[in-house]
Amino acid sequence: MSIIRCQDIVKTYVTGDIRVEALKGISMQIKKGEMVAVMGPSGCGKTTLLNCLSGIDDVSSGQVLIEGVELTKMDDNEKTRFRARRMGFIFQFYNLLPVLSAQENVELPLLISGESPSIAREKALELLETVGLKDRASLRPASLSGGERQRVTIARALVNTPALVWADEPTGDLDKKTADEVVALMRRLNQENQQTFVIVTHDPEVGMKCDRIIHMRDGEIVDVDGKVSTVCQDIIARG
Repeated sequence: MSIIRCQDIVKTYVTGDIRVEALKGISMQIKKGEMVAVMGPSGCGKTTLLNCLSGIDDVSSGQVLIEGVELTKMDDNEKTRFRARRMGFIFQFYNLLPVLSAQENVELPLLISGESPSIAREKALELLETVGLKDRASLRPASLSGGERQRVTIARALVNTPALVWADEPTGDLDKKTADEVVALMRRLNQENQQTFVIVTHDPEVGMKCDRIIHMRDGEIVDVDGKVSTVCQDIIARG
């Protein structure tokens, strides 16, 4: 069953007389429980695609369905509520609040969605234990290593038990050893919980640990699962 389905997604940015077509009619599907990497050169539209599929950014035209729900027909408040219930986000630079402890950062999505403080605390500690950081729960981000901060970010992304987790360059600020540990953790959680992960990355080693790689170039998908698309064939033919 497809958890993500999009059809003819176009995203155009307009600044004065300048029009930039960041996404050029992308259609794709991702199955529930897959761990998929989105790869390609800088500026090819990877993060724009993630933002449009997750509803952070609006599409210029086309259709996005998440779990059969059409995101492109929702208003901003509806999309925000839907993301809070069904999605988690992992970013390269963590986006942790520096004045809060690791536990408080993980609790935050639950408290925002109306969960009681006692249950939020219990779930946060459970997730921190899952990512191996229960003994660091009281520390603020400044007292944690880069790998530990990213583990807190992963715990925060999973605390609402989302069906779908978006990760934008989650290992981009980490050394290789720590990056390998973070990817292994995401893979384990993906397999144990059957949660879908969509990971934007430049790192081919991250891509190789996923179920599939979606390659992008110039706002288009040019290769999926090793099968060269018509667009990629045209590029090759033109030299």
